[in-house]
Amino acid sequence: MSLRIVTWNVNSVRLRAEQVARFVAEQAPDVLCLQEIKCLPDQFPEAAFRDMGLPHLKVAGQKGWHGVAIASRHPIAEAPDLAACREGHARCVSGVIQGVEIQNFYIPAGGDIPDRVLNPKFDHKLDFYARLTRQFAARDPRAPLLVAGDLNIAPGENDVWNHRYMSKIVSHTPIEVEAMRALQASLAFADVVRDAHPEDQKLASWWSYRAADFRQSNRGLRLDHLWTSPGLTPAVVPGSARIHEDVRAWERPSDHAPVALDLAV
Repeated sequence: MSLRIVTWNVNSVRLRAEQVARFVAEQAPDVLCLQEIKCLPDQFPEAAFRDMGLPHLKVAGQKGWHGVAIASRHPIAEAPDLAACREGHARCVSGVIQGVEIQNFYIPAGGDIPDRVLNPKFDHKLDFYARLTRQFAARDPRAPLLVAGDLNIAPGENDVWNHRYMSKIVSHTPIEVEAMRALQASLAFADVVRDAHPEDQKLASWWSYRAADFRQSNRGLRLDHLWTSPGLTPAVVPGSARIHEDVRAWERPSDHAPVALDLAV
């Protein structure tokens, strides 16, 4: 069978429930990994997701900020809670669906100053990466594991609109890229979306609200990722990994676009 998995920073699940329903109707995902749901678990719009055909939920929320969730057509079994956030924010949620362990993260953005001493938010971001790196390094790479989420780093030169400029801006600084590369190497994860496209092709999943026309300004960043462990990578359906850029152009959109892949499981 095929399992379509999507990661999407929805920037308030209650505010964007209609957009989510439209996307689900058009693209028929089996699993949605959501970030920035911005609500407590008992405020999550469960009825709307049942109506979408995604009745199985794992929600980690907090009032007005952060928050992550997994919504699925199939039952969700328990998976390890990696608890990588030292501040206790709702930034991690996990589950096993059709034999695949899914770890869904909303990693801190890191503030504006790329300095661990001057900026505690930036230190928190790098600490989050270090904690995940240590935990994944101890895992069995043969196990089917998918990492999804808004990881808030655009790693490659063509994952940002301007490499030279963005190298000094939080989300693409050398120390962040190094932290992401270390996390990827910890379990030899495949960066499925980038691997499906030529290295010199510009890719983005986030565009600022400040631009009236995000396509015309074309200042995007690839912050949203789907990674597979060596034990899962062979199950990725060739040609299935894509960024749904068109969703960013919908009315009252999130500033992030959904990112999808299909697995043959």
